[in-house]
Amino acid sequence: MAAGDAVTAEQMRALFGAGMHPLATQRLEQLRDADLTDANIEAATRLGVPFKISDTEPARFRVEVARRIAAFNEQAGLPGDWPVSTIERARIRTEVARELFATEHGRPPADARELAGTIAKQSRPAPQTVAGYDLTFSPVKSVSTLWAVADPQVAAQIERAHQAAVQDALRFLEQHALFTREGSHGIRQVNVRGLVATACTHRDSRAGDPDLHTHVAVANKVQTFRGRWLSIDGRVLFKATVAASETYNTALEHHLRDRLGVRFADRPDTDPRKAPVREIVGVDSALNQRWSTRRLLIKHRQAELAGKFQRDHGRPPTPVEAFQLAHQATLETREAKHEPRRLAEQRAAWHAQAAEALGGPDAVQTMISAALNPISITSPDVDAEWVAATAEKVLQAVEERRLTWQSWHVRAEVQRHLRAAQVPTDRVEQLVALLVSEVLQTRSVSLAHPDDGITEPVTLRRIDGSSVYTVAGSDLFTSARILAAEQRLVAVAARTDGRVLDAGTVELALLESAANGNTLDDGQAALVRAMCTSGARLQLAIAPAGAGKTTAMRTLARAWSDSGGQVIGLAPSAAAAMQLRDATGAPTETLAKLTWSIHHGDLTEWAERIGRSTLVIIDEAGMPTPSPWTPPSSL
Repeated sequence: MAAGDAVTAEQMRALFGAGMHPLATQRLEQLRDADLTDANIEAATRLGVPFKISDTEPARFRVEVARRIAAFNEQAGLPGDWPVSTIERARIRTEVARELFATEHGRPPADARELAGTIAKQSRPAPQTVAGYDLTFSPVKSVSTLWAVADPQVAAQIERAHQAAVQDALRFLEQHALFTREGSHGIRQVNVRGLVATACTHRDSRAGDPDLHTHVAVANKVQTFRGRWLSIDGRVLFKATVAASETYNTALEHHLRDRLGVRFADRPDTDPRKAPVREIVGVDSALNQRWSTRRLLIKHRQAELAGKFQRDHGRPPTPVEAFQLAHQATLETREAKHEPRRLAEQRAAWHAQAAEALGGPDAVQTMISAALNPISITSPDVDAEWVAATAEKVLQAVEERRLTWQSWHVRAEVQRHLRAAQVPTDRVEQLVALLVSEVLQTRSVSLAHPDDGITEPVTLRRIDGSSVYTVAGSDLFTSARILAAEQRLVAVAARTDGRVLDAGTVELALLESAANGNTLDDGQAALVRAMCTSGARLQLAIAPAGAGKTTAMRTLARAWSDSGGQVIGLAPSAAAAMQLRDATGAPTETLAKLTWSIHHGDLTEWAERIGRSTLVIIDEAGMPTPSPWTPPSSL
């Protein structure tokens, strides 16, 4: 087979269904009359070890524990998925484990070791076979919009640019993120010859809107330089997906600019908390919106799920939970696939929709002309000064999102900045490597373990010279500003010269809370007393979801206010800030708003009043990244 060959369903079944050579059937047919041994047949049809087929039925233990937790919550008048206390969860798990052990062995567990062994065995997740990875490359909406309404020659150029960008992204993965593992427990990470994949390009979304995108099914079979067929090291491939996506976005902009002369610019309504979205200049945003039905449905459902999560758990979802909610919203809004339509039928329908949205066919042609004939802008002079300034911008952008980073995060951010800079196409790869090196090696602080002084022979090194006993791209970095911010937090945490409340005032607030029907348990009461009387300038309240932190904060705020102090609330999101305000009765704001005000010297009235008698409650303090700015002395 050669790159670009058409792929059949039979070949897909062989490769992804059984992990065999996609031409296994044809190869056996060609060798039918030969005197073959089992080894000959395996060599002709297999790509290494066949995929294992395992029983994916959920473990009885986990199913029964989940059922009893739901029953426990329902008996208490709570939703079935409401979080239970650690003690209650442990009781249920122990109870179920005893019953399963007795059923399996005909007797109860003899001691704690047998009981613990049963829980460990039953809790172990079932192994899953990974046949491949689905990579989806989709351009921004304006590209699909222009492709849908432009004449066939222009549409063909757009599709070729899209395919070329997909190839660039896959080439990046092959060169930087494709490895396999050898040796005992896969201890050695080694290079491979390349990926085996099949690509399928779709023209529309489930809602029927124009949506040019390509699915690349990557087979979980790669060949080492020694000829062995093994599985992909998914750890690195997973880490590199965002960088691959940004590589595609950058390549697509440059291919379209070189082929059609179009220009991209940041979309004005981009969420400032997210990376800017760049659209083709001249493509009407109203038409982009008209053909974003699927995205709007997902976004609306995701907002509903996030709001329900906030109400149920009393806190905003973490980044991981938010991703899971987004995935849930995608599945829940997925429509059944419509009947297939010929491209000519699709284009006719899209032209009619565009004319309706923009005010007639002439308006559509005017938009196309504007997109294909933008006002040209001058590319920057790419010199040492530009490289230094861009590297600093990349570092600042990474600092805003995370405490530590890897080369993948920096590479993705570099790609975003290169798109905005309009650098020449033939210099992109060179500049990406230069900027990644500048940010990591010159402007970041390495958190890698010191060199052990051992030099492996050539046979134990990868193509780039790194040891096969290391994981590519796994080194962590931070910055001097992040470390300084953390040191400030540590220094403040060591201070105990803060305001201390009278013990009587604290006890009165606890009694008042109980009189209002909100009696605090021992842990909550201890938290309130410690916060009010320790004098610590920085304190943490750590407890699992549902433990009653919000109730304790309400009593804490009441005690602090009754003593003449001021209470301020901060949260990572507007919804969380509103809930914190409802719980404490104190004025609240988002952390982003406060840091923006500090950066721009435009503090709100309540922020200017923060002083030694102010209690600042930060909800979900572990979610945001510590800001690298140096706070004014008044704070």
